This record gives sequence, structure tokens and C-alpha cells, in this order.
Amino acid sequence: MRIVAGEARGRRLAPVPSGTRPVSDRAREGLFSSLGGLVGGARVLDLFAGTGALGIEALSRGAAAATFVERAPEAIDAIHDNLQRTGMSERATVLRRDALRFLDRASRGPDEPDERYDLVLADPPYDESPETVDALVRGMSGLLSGSRAAAVLTRPARGYTAVVPVNLQVARRLRYGDSLILVYREV
Repeated sequence: MRIVAGEARGRRLAPVPSGTRPVSDRAREGLFSSLGGLVGGARVLDLFAGTGALGIEALSRGAAAATFVERAPEAIDAIHDNLQRTGMSERATVLRRDALRFLDRASRGPDEPDERYDLVLADPPYDESPETVDALVRGMSGLLSGSRAAAVLTRPARGYTAVVPVNLQVARRLRYGDSLILVYREV
């Protein structure tokens, strides 16, 4: 895996930890091309971050800052390694947390700021339950900074697709091999 574009273009990323399914280079390239000018200066949240490739790609393309949320210790190590390899550590925050718990706490917890993001990326395991995927999309929608913001969800092309909350619409459906990438925007 490598960074596709921007200031870290072509930099190779650390080996993918066991149990992690990264978004392919081709799918990342297509996703970020479709997002266009949204990425420059954006505040990014990368949930189920895995290797951090999605959030690091956003940083490489000009995002102002990225928060990476991942619970697996091996994946956390890979994210830190990849941030160092790409020189993006200063603009990144890495949190070892469960993504759904982070979403719940970020929206109402007194000990964490009520942050809003311009771009929320989520690449949950393909075998997550429909209830978990629906909760994830609802939680992501509550963290968007405004009408220009977007939430991105990866799913298996032939698997369950989340119920869309009333305040969101599917703006784009991108398919790459066995991956489906859904881009949500506020209505």
C-alpha cells in the first residue's frame, strides 16, 4: 500500500496488521477524486482506522488535521508507523477506542469536546451487524460540521447497506471490486 496523491504521494505504508482489511489504493484514489475540494483544510475523523491509510491520504491531500480512532493495538502501532513514514504526525491525533463508544461520547460526553468534522471516514469490518452499521451512520451524521461536510462508509458490495438517517442522503456510490463506498451529505 502507498499514499496515492498529495505531499506524501508514493510513500509506502507499513505492512498491514493481521485481521485488518485496508481500502485499496485504487478505491482511495477514486474516493478522494470524487470528494474534490472538500479535503483541503478539512478536519477529518477516521473511524475503524486500521492502518490509517484513509486519514493519512486526506492529510497528504491538504486536510488540516485528522483524528484516528482504532481499538486494535497492532493497528494503532501501524497508524503511528505510517504517520511517521509520511511525516504527518504533527497534524494527527490517534485514539485507542472503540469507534461506536467514541461516537457516543463525542456527541454527549462532558470529558470530551463536542467536535464537528468536515470529513468523517468509516471502514468497519465487513462482518459488523446491521444494527452496528446503522448506529455508526447515525453517529457519523451527528458529527458533521455543516452542509459542505461528508461522511464516508465502506461496505462489501454485496452486503448490508446502512439505513440512511433523514438528515443525510447518499451523494455517491462508488464500487471497486468487492468494496462499495458510500458518500453521505446532509440534506
